[in-house]
Amino acid sequence: MKLLITGANGFVGKNLTAHIDEIENIEYVKFTKDHKVSELKDLLKDVDCVIHLAGVNRPQNESEFFEGNTDFTEQLLNVLSAQPKPLPVIYSSSIQAERDNAYGKSKRQAEKLVMGYAQANDVPTKVYRLANVFGKWCKPNYNSMVATFCHNVARDLPIQVNDANAKVKLVYIDDVVNEFVKAARSLVLHEKKVETVAEPSQVQPIYEETVGGIADLLNLFKKSRDTLVTEKVGDGFTRKLYSTYVSYLPKERFSYDVPKHGDERGVFVEMLKTKDSGQFSFFTAYPGVTRGGHYHHTKNEKFLVIKGRAHFGFRHMVTNEYHELFTSGDKPEIVETAPGWSHDITNVGDEEMVVMLWANEIFDRDNPDTYYAPVKLS
Repeated sequence: MKLLITGANGFVGKNLTAHIDEIENIEYVKFTKDHKVSELKDLLKDVDCVIHLAGVNRPQNESEFFEGNTDFTEQLLNVLSAQPKPLPVIYSSSIQAERDNAYGKSKRQAEKLVMGYAQANDVPTKVYRLANVFGKWCKPNYNSMVATFCHNVARDLPIQVNDANAKVKLVYIDDVVNEFVKAARSLVLHEKKVETVAEPSQVQPIYEETVGGIADLLNLFKKSRDTLVTEKVGDGFTRKLYSTYVSYLPKERFSYDVPKHGDERGVFVEMLKTKDSGQFSFFTAYPGVTRGGHYHHTKNEKFLVIKGRAHFGFRHMVTNEYHELFTSGDKPEIVETAPGWSHDITNVGDEEMVVMLWANEIFDRDNPDTYYAPVKLS
């Protein structure tokens, strides 16, 4: 399948082409602001579908809305109609088309042109009214509040929140790209007559958030480098906003220091803390050094020796039953502690031992749930 992508150097276009580069059996040709309409005919050679992203959303005067959105769409469709075989079209519109401002009117008129093209040429098309798209590579201080906020917070610059409770509808760039690729495949493979859909489609999921809520989350993302406590960045809107925020970090901030605590036994470093799934850290131990010698009532830990050789000892706090095992960095093996068993770990090798550690809760100095109890009784 071969695609012609208008506006290919824009925010959505850059992400779309980057994704397509990773997909086998899909090619594309770009139409950018550096091209002329007269070049379209040659660019359309062997093309199966057009994804029309080009448009104007922040001109110096209102007439440019209609020139860049309505007029150019009409010119594109005229060229497509003149082809021996009119091509399917996917048009990227905006939820602003629901409004009566100049931008909204120009997009709404372009939508009608696309739908008219579909009916006149008996060819499948799809129009998407996109919510505010956010994600990597969106230009800050232009027309995206999320991009501007991410850019500024990542650089310690102020952000302006006029109405914290104002709601905004958002859609994530990867969801847009995946939908467009899926729609292109569907339109190209569609062999039967397609009825033009009266109402434009929307890319899902759409997230409705408040401006203040987004600002607060971004500040928490930034703060997490100091507290080491991460937000729930593994799912949903928070995951996508966090990914977007990190993409705006200047390269000199790709790394950051974390506290290191050391004594005669070795060092201990906390890496990451979660609000509901514990924390991650690592420690070292010199040859012959024993760490631990305590038990927990509720806390649970997982150890992974990644360098060196370790001896783990366990003693049941009621029965005094004893258990021991050995692990090394040569064979990855998780050792899990059980509540009610005292435990320790000894470096029984000839080199410094390095151990990764996960605990199922963040360490609380006021309620540590850690009680001294030697594993071996004298």
